[in-house]
Amino acid sequence: MEYHNPVLLKESVDGLNVKPDGVYVDVTFGGGGHSKEILSRLNENGKLFAFDQDADALENALSDSRFTLIHENFRYIKRFLRFHGVKKVDGILADFGVSSHQFDVAERGFSTRFEADLDMRMNQKNKLSAYHVINDYDELQLKNVLAQYGELRAAPAMAKLIVEYRETESIVTSEQLKNVLAKFLPPRHANKVLAQIYQAIRIEVNQEIEVLKEFLQQTPELLDDGGRLSFISYHSLEDRLVKRFIRNGLFEGEPERDMYGNFEVPLKKVNGLIVPSKEEIKLNNRARSAKLRLAEKK
Repeated sequence: MEYHNPVLLKESVDGLNVKPDGVYVDVTFGGGGHSKEILSRLNENGKLFAFDQDADALENALSDSRFTLIHENFRYIKRFLRFHGVKKVDGILADFGVSSHQFDVAERGFSTRFEADLDMRMNQKNKLSAYHVINDYDELQLKNVLAQYGELRAAPAMAKLIVEYRETESIVTSEQLKNVLAKFLPPRHANKVLAQIYQAIRIEVNQEIEVLKEFLQQTPELLDDGGRLSFISYHSLEDRLVKRFIRNGLFEGEPERDMYGNFEVPLKKVNGLIVPSKEEIKLNNRARSAKLRLAEKK
C-alpha cells in the first residue's frame, strides 16, 4: 500500500507555474508525491523545502541535494525558512487534511473503520489527544467542537450524552465512543455522521483551523512577486478560509475601501475552482471531496 496517493497531482503542481531555478515549498510532505513532481520540474539550481510534523513521514525523505525536509508544523513556515536562509519563495503547495497513511494505520485513531484508542494526533509528541477532548472537555466545550468543526445539529445532545456516560467510566476507544453515540448513528447515515464526529475531534486535537489561519497570513510576505499558491482542501471549513483569504486577505468581514470603493489585497485568484476528475475519484476515493484553489502574488 502506498503511504499516500497524491490528489490532483498534475493540476496542483501545474498551478505553481514552476520556474526551473525557483525556490518552492511543499508544506504537507506526507509520502512525497507532490514534492517529487515539483523536483522533476526544477533544474540543478532549483530548491524545494518540505514540512511535515508527523514523524512517520520522515521515513519518506528524498535523497536529493536540492531538497530539505523540515520536521515541523507548517504554522511555523516563516520561522524555519528564515532559519535556512530563505526569505522569499516562488511557490507554496499544501494538500491539507489527513494522509492515506494516517487513515490506514489503525492505532493512529483517524479512521472510523478500525477499533483503536482515541488519539488522532498528527504530531504524536503533542499532549492533547482525542482521549483528552472526549474525557476532559466540559459539556459546553464538547458541544462547540462538534457544532463548529463537525457541523452537527445534534451537537448539544451528543455532548450531554458523552458527559453523562463518562461519569461512570472513561471513554478510551473508538468503539466505546460509537456505542455511547449509537442513538445518533442510524444505519443509513452512520458513516456520514461518524465522519463528521471524527472530523470535529481531529480538527480540535490538531488545532487545524488556527494552524491554517496562521499559515495563510504568512504566505503573502513569503511569496516573491508573481509567486503562486496551490492549496487543496477537503472540507468546507478549510475551503471557505482559503477562498476568503485569496479574495480579500481576511477570514471574516470586509477590507477597508478607498473613497472610490476599491480595496488592495496581496493576492489574485488564478483560474476557478479545480476538482478531481471522475477517473481520479475512481482510482482514489479519498479525492472525492478535494478542492484546489490557486492564487498569485500581485
